[in-house]
Amino acid sequence: MSNLIANTEDLFAIASKVTDPEIPVLTIADLGILREVQQDEDGAVHVVITPTYSGCPAMDVITEDLHRVFQEAGHEQVDIRLVLTPAWSTDWMTESGKAKLEAYGIAPPTGRGHAGRVTLGMSVKCPRCHSLNTRELARFGSTSCKALYTCKDCLEPFDYFKVLS
Repeated sequence: MSNLIANTEDLFAIASKVTDPEIPVLTIADLGILREVQQDEDGAVHVVITPTYSGCPAMDVITEDLHRVFQEAGHEQVDIRLVLTPAWSTDWMTESGKAKLEAYGIAPPTGRGHAGRVTLGMSVKCPRCHSLNTRELARFGSTSCKALYTCKDCLEPFDYFKVLS
C-alpha cells in the first residue's frame, strides 16, 4: 500500500505525462481520454479513461504506461478503469492538442460533434500549406479515427482526425 498522498491536480499531471502510442505528440489529456484521477484514503490511485472507440488497440499500452508513470512517482497501488459511456468525442480534445496535431502533420477535427446524420460536404484544411483545396482519398486512414486526404495544391497526402461524437 502506498503512503504517498497527493492532490488531484498533481495526480492529473502525472497521468498527463502519458502519450498516445499512435500519435506520440498528444498526451492522453490532450486527446481528452483522461477523464478522472483520484486517490482514496488508503493511498490507492484511481484513473478513469475513455477510449476513442471501443476497440482501440492503444488502450493496453496506455494502461501500462499509466501504471508505469504512477509507480515512478511513488504510487504503488493504481487502479485503471476503462469507461465507454459517455462515448468519447473529438469535442473532448484540447485546443492545444488540436494545434499539436496540425504541427505534426495531421489535420485536426473541425467543428463540434453532432447528434444525428449530417450529409453536407466540408473542406479539410491541409496541415502543411493550409489550402482548402483538398479531397478525401479514403474514409479510414492509419487508424479508424482518421481519414486519408490529399492536397490538390501542394500534392501532399495527410491524415485528417475525423470529428467523432
